[in-house]
Amino acid sequence: VQLQASGGGLVQAGGSLRLSCAASGRTFSDYNMGWFRQAPGKGRDFVSAISRSGMSTYYADSVKGRFTISRDDAKNTVYLQMSSLKSEDTAVYYCAATPRLVIRTPNGYDYWGQGTLVTVSS
Repeated sequence: VQLQASGGGLVQAGGSLRLSCAASGRTFSDYNMGWFRQAPGKGRDFVSAISRSGMSTYYADSVKGRFTISRDDAKNTVYLQMSSLKSEDTAVYYCAATPRLVIRTPNGYDYWGQGTLVTVSS
């Protein structure tokens, strides 16, 4: 499956952004989807994930209550709505897909998008 992330940009602290990740090439509903982020000089960290059915969602503690993940299988797209953004949310955000169980580590995902940069100014 090919993934294309978009929606990043520059936003002031306290603002909102919505990231999108469009999938193609395979049956989108066969995949659990995740979002990860990587700040400069740091590793790739789990942000959120959503099950194939969309019924189960998962969040890192650092974003719980501020970010919301969703999916639209008719559009083959997963979204990450980000609110109350903080400077520490600044990172490149990656979407990823796995046909296996939802997992919070990058090595559990087979397919990755190219990343979209989110910069939060304080």
